Order: sequence, then C-alpha cells, then structure tokens
Amino acid sequence: MQGSLSIERMCHLACVSRAGFYRSFKEHQPEEEEMEVRSTIQKIALEHRWRYGYRRITAELRRRGIPVNHKRVLRLMREDNLLAVQPRAFVVTTDSNHELEVSLIWPVASN
Repeated sequence: MQGSLSIERMCHLACVSRAGFYRSFKEHQPEEEEMEVRSTIQKIALEHRWRYGYRRITAELRRRGIPVNHKRVLRLMREDNLLAVQPRAFVVTTDSNHELEVSLIWPVASN
C-alpha cells in the first residue's frame, strides 16, 4: 500500500493529518443504540402526528428511560427530516374600528 514512504511522510505530502488518515480507514456504520434511538424518535413523531419538536421528543425519550442529549435528538431529526413546523395563527395587531379621532398631522419631511 505505502511502498517505500512512511505514513507520516505520505500524510505530510498529502497535507492530511495522521489522525485523519487513520480515521478514513475506520468504517462509519450506525451503532445499534443510535438505530434504536432513531426508530424510537420516529415512533414518537408518528404517535403525536408530527407535532412534537426536538425538545418534547427529548423529554419523552427521557421519560421512556433513554438518556439522550437534546442536540443528538435534533441532529437525528434533521437527518430524518422529522422537524415539526407548526403554522402560526395570524394575529391582528391593528384596531381600525375605534372611536378615537384620526390625527391630521402629517410628517414634515420624509424619513
């Protein structure tokens, strides 16, 4: 594989750290525990009709006895496209139907 060059020399020539070189050989397969957490998150999301966000799902996982960090839940939900987006109700902030006198003072100069 390497021939006459040492791994340190090859990494130096390729501008790669030795840790990165060895990390690339390590296969990244999802762990069994992560797959279990992922499937539980999907079940919770389906049970609550996609209305639970990552905070509520984190709390539900902890209630079920699965110790998990909220950042991990958020990452897994993003990867599985499970983030809940709830539409906000339109809130009227202007009251046009009032008895007050309408001001006739106009601005002197534009802003």
